[in-house]
Amino acid sequence: MDINTKKLMKNAFRVTKERGHTASRIRIPGGHLDVTLLPFIQEIAQKYGNGTIHITVRQGLEIPGIKFEDIPKVNALLQPIISGIATRQEAPGTGYPASGTRNVSACIGNRVCPYACYDTTGLAQRIEDAVYPNDLHFKIALTGCPNDCAKVRMHDFGIIGMTLPQFDSSRCASCGACERYCRKKSVGAISMVNNRPNRSAQKCVGCGECVINCPTRAWTRSKEQYFRLVLLGRTGKRNPRLAVDFIKWTDADSIIKIITNTYDYVKEYIDPSAPGGKEHIGYIVDRTGVQEYLKWAMKDVKLPSCAEIEQTLYWGGPQY
Repeated sequence: MDINTKKLMKNAFRVTKERGHTASRIRIPGGHLDVTLLPFIQEIAQKYGNGTIHITVRQGLEIPGIKFEDIPKVNALLQPIISGIATRQEAPGTGYPASGTRNVSACIGNRVCPYACYDTTGLAQRIEDAVYPNDLHFKIALTGCPNDCAKVRMHDFGIIGMTLPQFDSSRCASCGACERYCRKKSVGAISMVNNRPNRSAQKCVGCGECVINCPTRAWTRSKEQYFRLVLLGRTGKRNPRLAVDFIKWTDADSIIKIITNTYDYVKEYIDPSAPGGKEHIGYIVDRTGVQEYLKWAMKDVKLPSCAEIEQTLYWGGPQY
């Protein structure tokens, strides 16, 4: 069967090594899926696939072993899944409208984890609504706290949860638990001065260890949600590198605006001859310069007054 592979991939099917067969890619932004959708996935895998499902490294699902001629039937069966996850669609019943912007991945967040500073799934779904569908090659990952279980520094955009610890001296028993746990499990941002905890705003990474380990609740989380945004990490054959800190103590609205602004920047500067029409954002920034990127990325962004922006963005790593 003759097949247009470019159209196939745009419809979120994979080109596989098995001639005449493909694999359906299912988006699960934030990695959180209602179990009522599982029977639809099982039906596709058993009826049109090879009876297996692959859990991707980006928390999506792939159903392999689908014949090319069965793609329209699979797309029809995908509809309850796409609608249930609330992924935007241009023509219901025809499957996914784009393969770009890889599945937005996230750790489990504060719905479950006591260390997480925010609802990672909720923010992942907000980002999904803002950026999908799109054919550009973006990788976005969220982690609930500076432990970074989601390894977000290996992505174009890494979003790390922070909390601004609030201290009530009237509840403090001077036990030193906050200083001890901050020193042993975090960055040592708390010292005991005159038998009272003193937090260094400069060193604090907003992890919340002081909050979790205070027996009297003298330390509490801030009502406002804050984040550290790291930029332009990447893996791959050529010049892999970790993302670098860009803004800390920023808010969700600013992050989403920076991400959507970056889509505009990439559309302006992407190399049209790039293989598959894809080019990592970092390569484009290397070509245009950081200042040009920042001019686009920060357009109409209104940061919180406490936000701190890194003045110098420098990416290390091997060069080939």
